[in-house]
Amino acid sequence: MSKESLSYRDAGVDIDAGDELVERIKPLARKTMREGVLRGIGGFGALFEVPRRYRDPVLVTGTDGVGTKLKLAFELQRHDTIGIDLVAMSVNDILVQGAEPLFFLDYFACGKLDLDTATAVIGGVAKGCERAGCALIGGETAEMPDMYPPGEYDLAGFAVGVVEKAAIIDGTRIIPGDVLLGLPSSGAHSNGYSLIRKIIARGNVELSMKLHGDLSLAEALLEPTRIYVKPMLAVLRELPVKGMAHITGGGLTGNVPRILPNNVRAEIAQSAWRLPELFQWLQNEGAVADSEMHRVFNCGIGMVVVVAREDASRALRILHDAGEPALVIGAIKPRAEGQAATMIV
Repeated sequence: MSKESLSYRDAGVDIDAGDELVERIKPLARKTMREGVLRGIGGFGALFEVPRRYRDPVLVTGTDGVGTKLKLAFELQRHDTIGIDLVAMSVNDILVQGAEPLFFLDYFACGKLDLDTATAVIGGVAKGCERAGCALIGGETAEMPDMYPPGEYDLAGFAVGVVEKAAIIDGTRIIPGDVLLGLPSSGAHSNGYSLIRKIIARGNVELSMKLHGDLSLAEALLEPTRIYVKPMLAVLRELPVKGMAHITGGGLTGNVPRILPNNVRAEIAQSAWRLPELFQWLQNEGAVADSEMHRVFNCGIGMVVVVAREDASRALRILHDAGEPALVIGAIKPRAEGQAATMIV
């Protein structure tokens, strides 16, 4: 008895859909092209040449995902901005060492490929790359039957950037008297969503509820992560920056210490900015302690920048001219033995 002929499609993998997705992605990727790209999407590997203007280049890399923020994207059927989050998490991370992002690659995995959903997601990745000034030069789409529930997918990505070896920012020059600048976040970015979802589930909260005006909770929670690359590169071209901290998982009290020498502490004044309404709501609805808010969420500050006191006004002016409403949020102080590296007062 002869067996029925089986195909990859019978096993749940649609090669034709994958090929069609590549064709849809190509024009999106072309919009992100920049100097250095030799060959992008379509080959077995993408080729990139470090721009010749770098004399002693050091490559800086970062990789990340977007965590359980994806669960809200699934629930709300909103897939057009989650790719921006993916890019932001990596390019902001490599930026803190002074690196200019050069290129980005993504990984999109699902059980069954939905062309419209995948195109929307990767369209967001391309938009994030445009905002960061880096090229989307490759990636991988994996269709894996039975690995993911229907309608769900996973995302990961990584960025590669470059910095002159002599210009690497590592925090070692930070001293007492330096100033902390805060760059506002656009919301919760891509961190703390497991706690956010727990707060929503426990209170049986409708995502359509209004936070203020016409802004719904859903819209506030899906607001994509702010990308700080272009404004901060403008600052780096004009003055020395001593340290930068991307406020991701670990919040303010977990990320700022990562850039500090052992003999100093960062003193942040909570009164320097108004806690955004989203975080006010989360804290009240979840009865979350201040200390927990500070170590889970960015609380409205997505990037902390350390500069010398005499450079603070100029840095703020450059940032404001670039559309970044930064502000002074604290200062560097001497650190005594046993003191916390970061204090919010």
